[in-house]
Amino acid sequence: MKRPILIAVLALAAVSVKAQTAGPGPVEKRLSDSLCACVTKLDLSKINTKDEAVQAYTNCVMQHADLLPDLAAEKKVQMEDQDAMRTIGIELAQTLMKQKCDAFVKLSLLMAKDKAAALANSTFGTFKRIDVKGFNYVVITDAAGSEKSFLWLREFPGSANFMQPPYKASGKKIKITWQEMEVYLPQAKGYYKVKEITGISIL
Repeated sequence: MKRPILIAVLALAAVSVKAQTAGPGPVEKRLSDSLCACVTKLDLSKINTKDEAVQAYTNCVMQHADLLPDLAAEKKVQMEDQDAMRTIGIELAQTLMKQKCDAFVKLSLLMAKDKAAALANSTFGTFKRIDVKGFNYVVITDAAGSEKSFLWLREFPGSANFMQPPYKASGKKIKITWQEMEVYLPQAKGYYKVKEITGISIL
């Protein structure tokens, strides 16, 4: 995995934090201490939005990117494994919480600021097919039997299940998380709102 993408994965993983059970290893402890020192130096009064908070935390991770290969080795995962590195990012955030890094706690509240709104953009249904109309559209049927279409614009968590048939989700219940965006459709000669997929989970 390219380092900028890896850093983004680690940073965004900090948005969702649950209770941690196992203690951190030496490298993770060293990195968490360094990150705590970095975020403590931030002027939090100038950070007001989720994007600003994520960027601030990302900058701190970038300053200590040299520790990431050692951290991956400590966790016995490959740096190219995006899901595993996302898990490491969550565990790193958990460690910062556990060691009561006050600055990170405040920053994480800002990073999770729009989480409730994001959770509202979820749709459940049964996977039906993929339509190809320039871009791929994932089509599901809801409980009422109505078809709903979602734009597959870029890579998202779970996209590997839909790369080629037979699809793992065929006939299964899925959860699609999405964000609304406005795009220009030349055929219609106008701008229209579409639902861009940000993740799909097979239930």
